Amino acid sequence: MAERRRMGYSVHRDILDEDAVDEMARRSDSKPPLSQKVKESMRCSGPRLKSCLLGSVPVVSWLPRYSIRENALGDLISGISVGIMQLPQGMAYSLLAAVPAVFGLYSSFYPVLIYFIFGTSKHISIGTYAVMSVMIGGVTERLAPDSNFMTWDNMTNSSIVDILSRDAERVRVAAAVTFLSGIFQILLGLVQFGFVVTYLSEPLVRGYTTGAAIHVIVSQLKYTFGISPLRHSGPLSLIYTVLEICYLIPKTNIGTLVVSIVAIIGLILTKELNSYLSKKLPIPIPVELLGIVIATVISWQVNLAERYGVDVVGLIPSGLQPPVLPTASLFGQVIGDAFALAVVGYGIAISLGRIFALKYGYKVDSNQELIALGLSNSIGGIFQCFAISCSMSRTMVQESTGGKTQVAGALSAIVILFITLWIGTLFEDLPKAVLAAIIFVNLHGMMKQFMDIPALWKSNRVDMVVWVATFLLTLLLNPDLGLAASIGFSMLTVIFRTQLPKYSILGQVPGTDIYRPLEDYEQVKRLPGILIFRSSATLYFANAEMYQEALGEKSGIDITKILSAKKKLEAKRKRHEKKNAKKAAKRNAVTTEGGAEREEPKEIAIIEMDDEPDPSLPRAIILDLSPVNFLDTVGVKTLRGIQKDYGEICIKVVLAGCLPGVVDNLQAGGFFNDKVTKSCLFSTVHDAVLHCQSAGKDQETEMYCMIAETIF
Repeated sequence: MAERRRMGYSVHRDILDEDAVDEMARRSDSKPPLSQKVKESMRCSGPRLKSCLLGSVPVVSWLPRYSIRENALGDLISGISVGIMQLPQGMAYSLLAAVPAVFGLYSSFYPVLIYFIFGTSKHISIGTYAVMSVMIGGVTERLAPDSNFMTWDNMTNSSIVDILSRDAERVRVAAAVTFLSGIFQILLGLVQFGFVVTYLSEPLVRGYTTGAAIHVIVSQLKYTFGISPLRHSGPLSLIYTVLEICYLIPKTNIGTLVVSIVAIIGLILTKELNSYLSKKLPIPIPVELLGIVIATVISWQVNLAERYGVDVVGLIPSGLQPPVLPTASLFGQVIGDAFALAVVGYGIAISLGRIFALKYGYKVDSNQELIALGLSNSIGGIFQCFAISCSMSRTMVQESTGGKTQVAGALSAIVILFITLWIGTLFEDLPKAVLAAIIFVNLHGMMKQFMDIPALWKSNRVDMVVWVATFLLTLLLNPDLGLAASIGFSMLTVIFRTQLPKYSILGQVPGTDIYRPLEDYEQVKRLPGILIFRSSATLYFANAEMYQEALGEKSGIDITKILSAKKKLEAKRKRHEKKNAKKAAKRNAVTTEGGAEREEPKEIAIIEMDDEPDPSLPRAIILDLSPVNFLDTVGVKTLRGIQKDYGEICIKVVLAGCLPGVVDNLQAGGFFNDKVTKSCLFSTVHDAVLHCQSAGKDQETEMYCMIAETIF
């Protein structure tokens, strides 16, 4: 392998401490008052108003500059393709939300148009999403269970479910929680709270969506087997549901099971063919659309509902629903679910949006995305839609078929409008088992996320623990509680990592100003008389005590023992002084009484101490604070205590690599005084080393002193 070329460089400057840097750079301590900041933020001008308008309604800025020649054909093909996908997915995911299929079509129309106006991502496909739908379904079935709508049928002398009343109530619940989640998203966007997505790390999101996918699969098993298990809610509800499904399997409707098996096999084979021919086909084969068309025709011709008891979609009204204000009385019961939906929906959409923005070189505004999704959900809730987000499968189709702008999404909404107004009623005989099969097949991508576990085991085991814990918590606690518990667990891992940092003693790379841990490098040399200590984490209340302990352990200095010995020695010296003072006073009294002075034998009292300082102890300690990004009051007190304690045994302590914010924390925390100034702070470790080396030439360090007193 060719030897790497190295270019030499040389820098000549004085040793700089923080005081010198402040003087050279002319540090300014003047900050504008809060009143001035508020006044500036409230000031309105023409350019600022225009910028605010264009930022709040992005379509106004990009649509006038839309290039028909470059983008129209790709957006048209992409919009039709995605619209065709929206039809089966909207109907299928409405089963997850436990509402009639037509409301899945509404959810694929209104929110998409709203996002077209207010969204900033050019490629993501907004609409129904499996994870969001199953979360909605958990709320609707909890607040409107079948047991609340049981009526007595005189014809069969048995209780039956009033499906019309139940579905109407479930639609009201879904609309209420969707509207409220949209309000949460708008409020978070207005207060610039878009950074909330940073708490949803990639391992957490992937573990969560995998766990939610299991909930989705279990919720659709009743349509696969044609059974009717009871709805369970709360922790461990998934386990109870699985056990009940196992108990009801002997009652499986054979016709429904056959339809499910045939649909799943057909969809898998067609998708594999689609993947195999992807490079040869201009647009993907609309697998789901073909599936529901064929299944609907067969069901209509064979009369599966009447002859074999196969559950079908049922009535699909033509046209659109008039707007209805959500039922405000339900808000108190769904506020927690609404917030979870707001966070999950935004997290998934912004994560995917940023991926494509980075790929195609444009910017996605995180706060505007919150507002766009919030408006989509809140306005959608008024039109009886359920909560939406971004779908990975539709987004990939939208991008691969040539979609370049939000126009593709608007065209897909027009396709859905056409279907809803004129041909939606043709799918009334569609078996629900086919929709469940579409859901199963579409979830295969999420099931592949289990392969994250071995990959994370090799790359970062803490992230793997977050993934597994999130998956298990989501599985056991349901998607809403599981999300909150997962975020809490993820935060705990951050705290644990700051409480268990790596502590190192640094040495110098020969001939450079670079310092590295001694235990990690063979050629790094320890500097004589100087100890350089570094922690890999910031210093704050949770690890301040461990920082002190690690410093003592790494340096080999038991500061507590040395200070205790010094205090005992000081006390012993004072006792000897007091005793000798008494003897001297007594001797003076005797001499006075005798009237004559006589020469007394000289007595020497010696306090025994070490003859020489311990050569293994350093004369200076440098604390490398470059990994520290903030200091709280406990951290400041810890550094002040270290400097005081080691100073008492004649070891100089200096700080190096402090960020400006850390210097401000030291200033505000009272670290500096008349004796301790910024001259003990250095911008780099090398400055601190040169300072300690130059100071060592001019003064000798002593740990203990010999005290001798001659007594006359």
